[in-house]
Amino acid sequence: MLLSHYLKPIFICAAALVSTYSFAEAMTRSEFSAAKAVIKADYKIDKTACANSKGNAKDICKEEAKGKEKVALAGLDFRRSGTDSDNNKIAVAKAHSVYAVAKEVCDDQSGEPKTLCRTEAKSTHTKALAEAKMVKKVGEAKADEKQDVNKANYKVAIEKCESAGGDVKTACIASAKTKYNKN
Repeated sequence: MLLSHYLKPIFICAAALVSTYSFAEAMTRSEFSAAKAVIKADYKIDKTACANSKGNAKDICKEEAKGKEKVALAGLDFRRSGTDSDNNKIAVAKAHSVYAVAKEVCDDQSGEPKTLCRTEAKSTHTKALAEAKMVKKVGEAKADEKQDVNKANYKVAIEKCESAGGDVKTACIASAKTKYNKN
């Protein structure tokens, strides 16, 4: 059976996890700690549930539990900070988690099918990491563009202020500094 058969539900599950953490919120330290404790408790429950499984199914279950925890923790960090960097960490955690589970799934096979399965898993992992890197670079480019536009607009505003005189000029410059965060 092809690895993609196993990966589809994992990707859907990971996407559902991340979507719950897609918006940054102001969190107090105690709220963050409480949310982290819930994630850790869920991990322990998921790991304990793996005890009912046997052989490689147990290993797969453990990797799924670890992956779910890592993605949830990355999502929690993003939820607290809202930074592009922490958002990117979610994609990286998903890629690593899916890869770890996929490698365990491949262990159910032997010979050429196992080799092919591992190659496909590694390829999917590499693609996911490359996509996360690309998204990060696009986010950085957008931030740079926003800064450049802000800087250009500030220069134009200051030039317009220069044509005024006295108190009007001073007020105009102060207003431009406030508007373009140059204080």
